[in-house]
Amino acid sequence: MPPGGHMQIRSARSLGLLAAVVLSATGLGVTSGCGNQQEADGSAQESDSDREAQPHRARQVAAAWDGSPAAAAWRAGYHPMGDVVQLPRGGLRSRADEQAYEDRSFVLRVKLPATRPEDGRVAWAGGKTLTRPLEGADESYKALADEHAGERPHLTVTKVKLGEMTVATSRGPAVVPAWMFTLDGYDSPLKRAAVIPSKLPQPPIGRARDVPGPPLHHLVRIAADGRSVTVVALHGVCDDGPAVDVLETRGSVVLSPSVKHRKHEGHCTKQGKLQQVTAKLDRPLGDRVLLDVITGRPIPYKPERGPSPSWS
Repeated sequence: MPPGGHMQIRSARSLGLLAAVVLSATGLGVTSGCGNQQEADGSAQESDSDREAQPHRARQVAAAWDGSPAAAAWRAGYHPMGDVVQLPRGGLRSRADEQAYEDRSFVLRVKLPATRPEDGRVAWAGGKTLTRPLEGADESYKALADEHAGERPHLTVTKVKLGEMTVATSRGPAVVPAWMFTLDGYDSPLKRAAVIPSKLPQPPIGRARDVPGPPLHHLVRIAADGRSVTVVALHGVCDDGPAVDVLETRGSVVLSPSVKHRKHEGHCTKQGKLQQVTAKLDRPLGDRVLLDVITGRPIPYKPERGPSPSWS
């Protein structure tokens, strides 16, 4: 048991289907011809072995991170764990505008500010602050817009200035400098955080060598009360969906993906699926590090559209 606390492992059930992807048989342990009894026995044995290996690996990951310089660096940094883009108040008002946003179709009708403060202040509740470098309005706009929008349906930017917004981070909600893009026809601006995230700390443990299977894909959301996290996991077409085991300590939460009830009758393909899984926690996540058992790294947050704001 790592310094800093009690460990408890629990299982989480899966939610709705997100997407389908083609994976290697090695990645998910899914093989064709599952009706073959020898293959079925082998898969069952592998699954039993996985169940034994994962709790041991989870304890190793927690022990490596808890009290480590990497954990201290994580808690001292600015790591977004929620979307760094905030739509105008009330959201986009038409399907055409929603499609333009999804297509990154913007037209700029104003000159972008050429100057900005070099640094900005990230402020958390309780008075804790951090000074971080800021990206310019041009960089922020390029992250939102496709420069080849042309005559497609688009959103028109009529004003740009520096303001503030609240972002979910690894240390809780923080108020950060943000570029405010006023859109034609909207009373409130679209906001994009201007703060450049801190560099991810070097993990104190390497990727697992003896625990097969893919890592968790990404973090979808942290509940408002911090008592559950939703992630995306991979599973095969020959099982009943993904599951996630949770190992909690004072300093970290380690998530271990698995699959429920592999099916061996009929024909199994090498196809895999991405599916949401919500894991409930004994206490709020707070500033504990949310870790993947396979990689030994923090699980990246990824918004519905666009790259991860911290891991890109």
